[in-house]
Amino acid sequence: MLALLVAQPLWADESAVNASGVDQARDALSKKDDDADSAKALEQVFQAAEQSYTLLKKGERTLTYGFDYSLLRDTQIQTVRSGTNVFSVVSQAEAQHTFTNSFTFDYGVWDNLTFSMRLPLVAKYDTEREIDVYSLGDISASLRWQPWPSLRGKPVTTLFATIGLPTGTSPYDINSDKDLATGSGFYSLGGGVNMSYVIDPVVLFGSAGYTYNVPVSGIHQVRGGRELQKVDPGSTLNLSMGFAYALSYDVSLSTSYQMAHSFKPTYTFADDSFEGTEQTSAIMNFSLGLRTSPDYIVNINAGFGMTEDSPDVLLGLSMPLDIKGLKAQ
Repeated sequence: MLALLVAQPLWADESAVNASGVDQARDALSKKDDDADSAKALEQVFQAAEQSYTLLKKGERTLTYGFDYSLLRDTQIQTVRSGTNVFSVVSQAEAQHTFTNSFTFDYGVWDNLTFSMRLPLVAKYDTEREIDVYSLGDISASLRWQPWPSLRGKPVTTLFATIGLPTGTSPYDINSDKDLATGSGFYSLGGGVNMSYVIDPVVLFGSAGYTYNVPVSGIHQVRGGRELQKVDPGSTLNLSMGFAYALSYDVSLSTSYQMAHSFKPTYTFADDSFEGTEQTSAIMNFSLGLRTSPDYIVNINAGFGMTEDSPDVLLGLSMPLDIKGLKAQ
């Protein structure tokens, strides 16, 4: 990946602006607490018979452990100009390895309404710049609601709403030359719809969602010698689609495509403001579901980025945790 960023006279403000916008687009594809992922489709494929509702039963509780790895390699070229004169051209390589251990708690409020909360623990390394960070990521919560019961031969519709909390290390509270962020730095509110359709032994699924990212003010961060005071991250549109196929009672495969489009962010400095560029991230993901017991399914996934704004490599693992007293009697 190669990004050409042209700065304003004597400062690299616009370079910092565009780099932050790219990071936001990549983060938009990180694991969210919605209902539109291949793991959910694999679970649905494993169900022996369709139920009235596909969410957790009222009072049921589950705890899931997830491990995700992503690799992002990038080269940023910063050009400092004054008029038509080029003062310097600086190339900076990045190779960021991100390891996320997450715990997701799901609770069945009603048979057709499930509450979820996800807590991520993030370790990030940049092997090119030799910097690292270990910290809590952004905690998120969601509600998934199935308004109509499942009927054989009919698609299943689930509506979801999410909220993201800026509990991770904010990119606006660090020195970007020496530190790494583990969070977005802003609150987010999202919603959307997920649909799935069973054609035994295949489940087709897709989703569409919108996320509003709340502007951040009172930053007072120095970038390129100037003070950044406010950021409007811009909103994000998400789309995913794919299918899951049951090879046997114990093994299932899934393929999915995920895309996130982030609209232009706006960065306000003490004496000026800049608009970033719109970014589009897209990945292909392949998952394997293994039934380890009648009630437990382990999911393994691998994926790759399809645009310059996407991670290069993604790997993941998720499994249920059986904790005494967690399940409803």
